[in-house]
Amino acid sequence: MPQDLTPSGAQVVPPAAAGDNKRAPRRVTPADLKGLALDYLDRFSATRQRLRQVMLRKIRLSARAHGDDPEPIIAALEEAILWLEERGFLSDSAYAESKARALVARGTSRARILANLASKGVAGDTAREALDRLALEYEEPELEAARRYARRRRLGPYRADPDVRAESRNKDLATMARAGFAGRVARQVIDAELKA
Repeated sequence: MPQDLTPSGAQVVPPAAAGDNKRAPRRVTPADLKGLALDYLDRFSATRQRLRQVMLRKIRLSARAHGDDPEPIIAALEEAILWLEERGFLSDSAYAESKARALVARGTSRARILANLASKGVAGDTAREALDRLALEYEEPELEAARRYARRRRLGPYRADPDVRAESRNKDLATMARAGFAGRVARQVIDAELKA
């Protein structure tokens, strides 16, 4: 059997096939679902939809690697998710409130918060309720978010050079509008004076 040699006489070693160095995923059984879901929820805050996506991916990878039928495990997944919800480990409303609070603190507009929560699988009513609960913490959550956004982006009264402020007013208003803030709120923040 002839060996492949390079011009310098070294033996050519074929590259390993893609995925050869990966180990097989752990076998998932219906009894494992609650534990795996709790492990995931210990590390990440998640909605019902996100947890379901993650668990389905684990189930399908395991079934493919071990030659198992995924259907009975997928059927048991819904039961495990209900168990987690009943015991308070998984709550879309708690997730929505926490995420909305963090986004308002970062200066995200109400429209963007609703879109973000919708993309995470939170129902529209649940997202709106979470934002309404924030109104109890802030007098005007949208105005507070707009102020934080302007401060972070150094717009309007937060500009380093006050001489440029008047020239940049329209540009600042456009930036606020692109961030999802209503014109009234954007004007209120951009035209405000900083308290000494």
